[in-house]
Amino acid sequence: MGSNQSKIMVSFLVGTAIGATLGVLFAPDKGKNTRGKMKHKAKDITHDVDHTKHEITNFILEKKIEFGQKLESTFSKLSNKAEDIINKLEDKLEEIKRKNAVLQK
Repeated sequence: MGSNQSKIMVSFLVGTAIGATLGVLFAPDKGKNTRGKMKHKAKDITHDVDHTKHEITNFILEKKIEFGQKLESTFSKLSNKAEDIINKLEDKLEEIKRKNAVLQK
């Protein structure tokens, strides 16, 4: 779930909670029935919030793992490139030493 999707879902849940509360408060019903409806809606909303929280937590964990894998891959590639550069420099140094030895004779 993307960041925008998370924001949309949270906004939807908040809007649903506000709408449900206002609908129940302004509905022509007995106080006892209204309180029961509000309690039921509160439980539903709590369940929805918990579910959304779980989804967001899973999304964050997935992205954290993906980031770690990409970071590890990048370091591996950089390490290989550094090793290649070191090898080329060592080869060049040996070549210079050979040329210098010839010139010293």
